[in-house]
Amino acid sequence: MDLQRVHNILDNKEKCDIFYDERPVWIQGVNEHVAKVGFIDNFEEKDVFIEDLYEKNLYN
Repeated sequence: MDLQRVHNILDNKEKCDIFYDERPVWIQGVNEHVAKVGFIDNFEEKDVFIEDLYEKNLYN
């Protein structure tokens, strides 16, 4: 995923299926090349590189 797409999702409050390492996440915020994400399947939060995020429907 690229920074522009992340901003589009955050600005428009889109409902998107976003994944990190095969796990569903929501993007809480972004700072340059790093996004703070929360995992849907538990209460874990993590800072990850934006390029490591992906939308599942683009790769199915």
